[in-house]
Amino acid sequence: MAEKVAKVGVKKEDGYLYFVDKQGDISRAKMARGKKGRGGKPQKVAKVGVKKQKGYLYFVDKKGDVSRAKMARGGKKRKKKAKKKATKKKTAKKKTTKKKKAKKRRR
Repeated sequence: MAEKVAKVGVKKEDGYLYFVDKQGDISRAKMARGKKGRGGKPQKVAKVGVKKQKGYLYFVDKKGDVSRAKMARGGKKRKKKAKKKATKKKTAKKKTTKKKKAKKRRR
């Protein structure tokens, strides 16, 4: 589960993506919708200055505060796919028919 790192209380607007940037501050960017837009440049909303630790995912929660959650590493091991055995194709032997000797015609 997530733990709260800093209480900020940012009011979120529709159409924006809120995130914790590299400096540990809260930023937002306009969300891209369909073919119309490509999103927007990020703009700072609040200076928080959170020191990030490895192995954690930092995000802005529903209340507008900075929270973090432990990142899932490793996960469930998958079975390796069994390699198909190389099957040799049997070559069909051509049936040879015996040629009949042609009879000589008498005149």
